[in-house]
Amino acid sequence: MGFKMGIVGLPNVGKSTLFNALTKTAAAQAANFPFCTIEPNVGEVAVPDARIDTLASIAGSKQIIPARMTFVDIAGLVRGASKGEGLGNQFLANIRECDAIAHVLRCFEDGDITHVEGRIDPVADAETIETELMLADLESIERRRANLARKLKGNDKEAADQDRLLALAQKTLEDGKPARTVEVSEDDQKAWKMLQLLTSKPVLYVCNVEESAASEGNSQSARVAEMAAQQGAGTVVISARIEEEISQLDAEEAAMFLDEMGLEEAGLDRLIRAGYALLGLQTYFTVGPKEARAWTIRKGMLAPQAAGVIHGDFEKGFIRAETIAYDDYVAGKGESGAKEAGKFRVEGKTYEVKDGDVLHFLFNA
Repeated sequence: MGFKMGIVGLPNVGKSTLFNALTKTAAAQAANFPFCTIEPNVGEVAVPDARIDTLASIAGSKQIIPARMTFVDIAGLVRGASKGEGLGNQFLANIRECDAIAHVLRCFEDGDITHVEGRIDPVADAETIETELMLADLESIERRRANLARKLKGNDKEAADQDRLLALAQKTLEDGKPARTVEVSEDDQKAWKMLQLLTSKPVLYVCNVEESAASEGNSQSARVAEMAAQQGAGTVVISARIEEEISQLDAEEAAMFLDEMGLEEAGLDRLIRAGYALLGLQTYFTVGPKEARAWTIRKGMLAPQAAGVIHGDFEKGFIRAETIAYDDYVAGKGESGAKEAGKFRVEGKTYEVKDGDVLHFLFNA
């Protein structure tokens, strides 16, 4: 089960620098001119979770495989992107393929790095990007509704449902609100997601600050936090330059560097966790002498679907799940101790997997 977060922002806000740090590569060229990212760069990163190391240590696992998230570095948008300005619609299409959007906002002053609109105003930058995505959605909706007209005359139920949802989104957008503010019923959730509207995706605002403000933020990031609170969106304060430096160090050097900077952890760890939370994801583990592995699932997923993340056959032939909560596994120093303490459970098809569960699935091949 893969999850993609698109990194968007105006040119020269630190997107590519952040992406480089995330993936510990120089795959995305960071340069002081717009559109230095010509194609979307894709990188997979491990989701930081100390629990898997603890489990591997207890079980004597030879290999540790953490959960992963995919980040997509998308070329800088500019005002008018929805009409083809800058690099235009090809990059809007790249956003459409992502599960969530990280808006990188410039919250630092630097005379050596130009701003595409000649001013430092992260709230206005966020509004510029949001506006372009809303305009692109409106154009897409109008085109799609026109294409549905013939099917509607033939009383096509699926077309009618799609048109109803598109009309709902259109009205919301015309009122100046993103599609993610639309209240969609549980029955319509699947069809709504399939519309792939740009502004229906959850948003995380990433405040890129100067090195000295990495721990507490600054006045600009405070403005962004206020805006995010009003929208019900998330925020993370990060210094892309610091993260890029940390990405070139080994674990011990990185820990020393963070300590010198007065930081408890790398900002990237906060960013990845915030993205994980934004998408409503959680982790379960499979543990044994061969490997300890973290698996990513959506919150509320039942045992058969969680098993299907490993392999489709596990879901189809699901019999039961043998389950130990993480804390119980650690307290019992492994499966045997957990069993002796009465913490080993057998769960069926209606079991809702909990974050941190250590699971073993039984299924018919």
